[in-house]
Amino acid sequence: MTQIKAAVCHEFGAPLSIDTVTLRAPLGQEVEVTLEACAICHSDISYADGAWGGELPAVYGHEAAGRISALGPQVRGLNVGDPVVVTLIRACGSCAPCASGRPVGCETAPGPSPLTAEDGSALVQAMNCGAFAERVVVEQSQVVRLPDDMSMEAASLLACGVITGVGAVVNAAHLRAGEDVVVIGAGGVGLNAIQGARIAGARRIVAVDMTEEKLAIARDFGATDGVLATGEKPWRDAMDALGRGADAVIVTVGAIPAYDQAPRYLGNGGRVIMVGMPHSGAMSTYEPVILAATGQGMTGSKMGDVVIQRDIPWMVDLYQQGRLKLDELVSRRWTLEQINEAIADTKTGGARRNVIIF
Repeated sequence: MTQIKAAVCHEFGAPLSIDTVTLRAPLGQEVEVTLEACAICHSDISYADGAWGGELPAVYGHEAAGRISALGPQVRGLNVGDPVVVTLIRACGSCAPCASGRPVGCETAPGPSPLTAEDGSALVQAMNCGAFAERVVVEQSQVVRLPDDMSMEAASLLACGVITGVGAVVNAAHLRAGEDVVVIGAGGVGLNAIQGARIAGARRIVAVDMTEEKLAIARDFGATDGVLATGEKPWRDAMDALGRGADAVIVTVGAIPAYDQAPRYLGNGGRVIMVGMPHSGAMSTYEPVILAATGQGMTGSKMGDVVIQRDIPWMVDLYQQGRLKLDELVSRRWTLEQINEAIADTKTGGARRNVIIF
């Protein structure tokens, strides 16, 4: 048993508290990772605010990178000291989704949390990670080894925001070279969807967001055009830029108006890829006869439908070639003790990614 510091959520919507908690040693195919960086994702904030329910007390955080500090007895192919990215994608390898090549949909329930409070009471390892902490114990299936010289700040972004955005375009939308894309939302995930569209060879990439400042950033990441979502009919502005309706619309924000409007950006045969996560109970509306008559579709995409052992090494290689921006995604760096300030800054919507440095 190891005592570590962690940011614990005791009450939805309340500030996180920095507590001393206990982390058990890794068992079976588990690894212990001493973290060096953990980015703050809007999903962590939504969970901590109670948007999707869950049990408390809990430790959130799921975009992390660090070095392996202990191994379970059944781990193969990894060594103490290896640099790794830590994801929330825990895959058993044998359930129906895993066996069909979709590990993000693994149906096997996780085992007991490796975390306990200082008094010995239960503590939830939220999102299979609990990475707002100095160390984590996770399944081997959740980590991917990194090059020895990889920046841990950059690597942490590969755990969720980057793979979700790039994967939504490449794996979910199956974008082909020469197709046109609209990305609704130019935050952390949206910028990576834009990068994914650029890498996949999109003809034009239209970013849609609420401010000119964020549209300017989107252009830095590969958007060819920008449209203000505050306009009366922003889908018409997007079609003017494209000359037609889009082949793919990637919704990266959890805002209901964005979902209501998304099909309006589509051309014949186009598809909406639903990535952003509205709060539970929120409802969207659309006109199904239009989708049926024009052969359009709407598809949900979880974590970019990635296979992390395949896709993360590919993205690391793109980063090393200078074709995938990661360092530029980091807005500010914070300590664990500053996590509530970092969360508040993230909530303003201006940050690409705030990163906790250990």
